Amino acid sequence: MSLRLKTILGVAFIEAILLVLLVSMTLDYLRSTNYEGMVKRASTTATLFATTTKDAVLSYDLASLDAFVNEVMRNPDLVYARVLGPDQDLFAEAGDETLLSQPFVPDTDVSSVTDGIFDTFALIVEGGEVYGQVQLGLDISSLNAKIEEAQRWSAALAAIEMGLVALFSFLLGAYLTKQLGVLQGAARDISDGKLDVEIPVRGKDEIAEVAIAFNTMVQNLREAGRRRDEYEDQLNQLNKSLEQRVERRTQDLARKNLDLEQANRAIKETQAKLMHSEKMASVGVLAAGVAHEINNPIGFVLSNVRTLDEYVKIYQALLVMHEELLDIQDPVSREAKHAELVRFAKEHDIDFVREDIEDLLKDAIDGAQRVGDIVRNLKSFSHAEQETEFKPHDLNECIRTTLKMADNQLKYHCKVVTDLGDLPESYCSPGQINQVLLNLLVNAGQAIEGSGAIKVTSRFDGENIEIRVTDTGKGIEKDAIKKLFDPFYTTKPVGEGTGLGLSISYGIIKEHQGEILVQSKVGAGTSFTLVLPHLIHAPAG
Repeated sequence: MSLRLKTILGVAFIEAILLVLLVSMTLDYLRSTNYEGMVKRASTTATLFATTTKDAVLSYDLASLDAFVNEVMRNPDLVYARVLGPDQDLFAEAGDETLLSQPFVPDTDVSSVTDGIFDTFALIVEGGEVYGQVQLGLDISSLNAKIEEAQRWSAALAAIEMGLVALFSFLLGAYLTKQLGVLQGAARDISDGKLDVEIPVRGKDEIAEVAIAFNTMVQNLREAGRRRDEYEDQLNQLNKSLEQRVERRTQDLARKNLDLEQANRAIKETQAKLMHSEKMASVGVLAAGVAHEINNPIGFVLSNVRTLDEYVKIYQALLVMHEELLDIQDPVSREAKHAELVRFAKEHDIDFVREDIEDLLKDAIDGAQRVGDIVRNLKSFSHAEQETEFKPHDLNECIRTTLKMADNQLKYHCKVVTDLGDLPESYCSPGQINQVLLNLLVNAGQAIEGSGAIKVTSRFDGENIEIRVTDTGKGIEKDAIKKLFDPFYTTKPVGEGTGLGLSISYGIIKEHQGEILVQSKVGAGTSFTLVLPHLIHAPAG
């Protein structure tokens, strides 16, 4: 649809709506005014007629009533008039016989009249008593004719105005589309790269202002194009020199990247060595306790085995004597051999030996199992220490594994209490978590002088997993807490600590996207809290 057609249709539509509203309001006002005037006129005429005929009705003066009826019928709009008595008796009437013969039905609204006659009445009242009524019929055909004529004139004027508006819209649309066509052609030339376009300016209206602005824009574009060409020449020259600079810089960056990669590899190797040395230091602290735990069961196992060796020799001697007894055929010799066997059994208390063998074997088996459990725990812990890959794991299992390893070191002067909540599996490196927990437990044990307690708790709050290690040791000074995670910083005497344990633990927890919180009071103890997010997949990097 063209702009010209849109303009014509838009203006015509708006004008039509306004004309319909205006004509409708005017005609409604004309009808309501004339209809109200007709009702008032009919009411006034009926009231005056009732007043005029009141005395004649009261005196039953029928001759006067006929005269009054004929007199009122001189009104050009009246088509009939009637006077009725108190009992609806006809006193006088005049007018159209056809209308007088029809039943009287009063009208209240002119617009509802269908027969062209407005029927009205008025009561004849005296002293509050009704003595009759008058009935009148007014012809409203002339009134309706005037209203219809007004409607025809209104429609004609509206049609003429619509035609004029359509003509004006057509001329305006043609003018606008012509000017816009010129602008469209010029814009198309500019889009094709032709910047020598200039639109002729005619008149002083808004279209002329748009043409002036368009010509100014074209001039600016030509100037911008000229400057662009100059800049392109300059850029081409700069690019040639920049290419050489970039090539030199690229070579420098390549050399620096190589140096950084070598430095990074060296740092990682050093970090791995530091972590390994810290692991060895932790294992070294546990070594004495593990050796002691293995020596105890091995000692009584060896003692029991030596006793069992003596019992075996007694049983072997009895078996030899029993075999000799079976080979003797002489009753006297056989009786003497039997007495010797009985005497040997009593001397060595064979009943006690038989009972003691069961206890010795049971104790030896228990001791061997204890040694096996210690070795198995050490093997399991050592295997976990070598694991660095992130995988789903229950952190409570890390706590239990580490406690088994540290138990030999802690149980002689520390009471270890655990309160482990239900934890979901989270992506972690079990070996690294074990190393952190072992470091915290060993530190807690070393902080306790004499005897004390260590409490290990775990909780899950829906987002984070918290593992807390609390001791009743000597505590840490407030100023020292700020330096705990610095490499090579330690509060232990020289030769008892590397100062790397907490620093490495801090790095491990950060790698797990968590944090370590410390609370301590001198003389009351220290609490380390590991706050680890519940990871549903391994962290990136």
